[in-house]
Amino acid sequence: MLPIAPLMIEHRVIERMIRLMKDELRHIRSTDSPHLGFLEAAVDFIRTYVDQCHHGKEEDILFGNLQKKKPASQLTTVMNKLIEEHAQGRETVKKLVEAKNRYLNGDLSAAKDMAVQIEFLIEFYPRHIDKEDNHFFQPCMDYFTDDERGMMLKAFFVFDQRLIHRKYKDLVENFEKNGLNLQS
Repeated sequence: MLPIAPLMIEHRVIERMIRLMKDELRHIRSTDSPHLGFLEAAVDFIRTYVDQCHHGKEEDILFGNLQKKKPASQLTTVMNKLIEEHAQGRETVKKLVEAKNRYLNGDLSAAKDMAVQIEFLIEFYPRHIDKEDNHFFQPCMDYFTDDERGMMLKAFFVFDQRLIHRKYKDLVENFEKNGLNLQS
C-alpha cells in the first residue's frame, strides 16, 4: 500500500462531512438559525480530524520527507500552496467560531457570517482534495523507494495512535444517519 492511500481514505470521510455542512448551510439560509450542536461537532471535526490528524500527517511526514528529496520546482510549488491552503482552512474555521460565539451572545445577524464561512469551506475542501488526490500525491510517490514508502506508512500509523480516528468517523456516521439536530 502506498502512503497516500490512508490520506485518500481520510479525504472520503472529509467529503462526507462537507456534504453534511452543505445541508447545514441550506438550513441556516432558510431559517437564519444554525444547529449549534452540529456546528460545534463540525468545528471539532475540522480542527482535530482534518487539521491535526490529516494535515498533520501530510505536513509532518509526507511533505517533510518530500522536501528532503529536493523535488521538481513545480511539485514544490504545489506543496507550498497546499500548506497555505491548510492555513487558510484554519483561519476560516476560526472565523466560523467567532461568528458562532457572536450568535450565542445575542447577535442574530452572525448566522449570516456563519453561512459565509461554511460556504467557503464547502467550496474550498473539494478543490483542495482534488488538488492533492489528482495532482500531487501520485507524482510525489515517484521520489520514494518502496522501503521509504513503507517507513512513511509506519510513521502514519504511529502518528494516528495519538489521535482518535474512530470518534470522528462515528460522528459523521451519526449525523448522516440521524440528521443534524442530534441531542447530546
